[in-house]
Amino acid sequence: MRPLTRTLAGALALSTVLLVGEPAMAASRPAVTAARAEASQISRSKALVTDFTQRLYNRHDLSAIDAYLDADFTQHDPRIADGPTGLRAYLTAQNAAHPDAYLSVKRVIAEGNLVAVHSNLVLDPGTRGYSVLDLYRLSGGKIVEHWDTTQEVPATTVSGNDMFSTLSSPQVSRPDPSAPTALNKQLVTDMYKQVFVDKDVTAFDRYVVDPYYQHNPGFANGIQAAKDGISGMFSAFPGFHSDTYRVIAEGDLVVLQSRGTFTSDMAQGVFDIYRVRNGKVVEHWDIVQNVPSTSSNDNSMF
Repeated sequence: MRPLTRTLAGALALSTVLLVGEPAMAASRPAVTAARAEASQISRSKALVTDFTQRLYNRHDLSAIDAYLDADFTQHDPRIADGPTGLRAYLTAQNAAHPDAYLSVKRVIAEGNLVAVHSNLVLDPGTRGYSVLDLYRLSGGKIVEHWDTTQEVPATTVSGNDMFSTLSSPQVSRPDPSAPTALNKQLVTDMYKQVFVDKDVTAFDRYVVDPYYQHNPGFANGIQAAKDGISGMFSAFPGFHSDTYRVIAEGDLVVLQSRGTFTSDMAQGVFDIYRVRNGKVVEHWDIVQNVPSTSSNDNSMF
């Protein structure tokens, strides 16, 4: 009787565990399903924008405008008139002036209906070209809105780093799908607010870890260099303030769009890209463009 009793008791215990665990497993299924659906949507959005980019800028195929842009497409690049016709006219002129222009995509980051593409645009082969961040908003399988900043790639940088490579480990440009997206997004948002809104440069000590790899051409690597450089900017422009417009994150990469206002007639549009590893910022890229006094459209850069 004893072996049978032990067997029966074990079976009852196992059934109890299974019955108790079943509601928890059932409750987790919708979350897993939602996460998979979101990942699938992000993958489709990135594929759409990547194909649009390759066709438009590397094959010079302007039919991509008709295929991918919504009829009510909104343009925020101050050089380009609004709508699909504005982009077509701008690229027609650019392709005529620079028939061998090409674009090299460095990283693509997406969240929700937003896709950010960091790339090197070279108008004439043999030149360094430009660092560009294009941000696209999608709806109904079409691109409905676009923001960007463009910065000329300099001959040298203070750190010795270029504006595009990944130097922190692992040296891959794609987002890490296992990294905690939401936590990394909040970490960067908090750091940026404390540094650039509250003007507390000691926040770098709390959120960043050395070796901190810097791709801004004017900064050296490391936490102290960042603190010194930003402190100097605040001293030179005591009225400086920053406004954040959008933050998107995928895995270990976070993109933040902002406007930095130095004086009443001097402002810059900025896209910052931060890489977060193990709860600390380890690498930074940015693309900075002066906000012009006039624009070819009425939508502002933001």
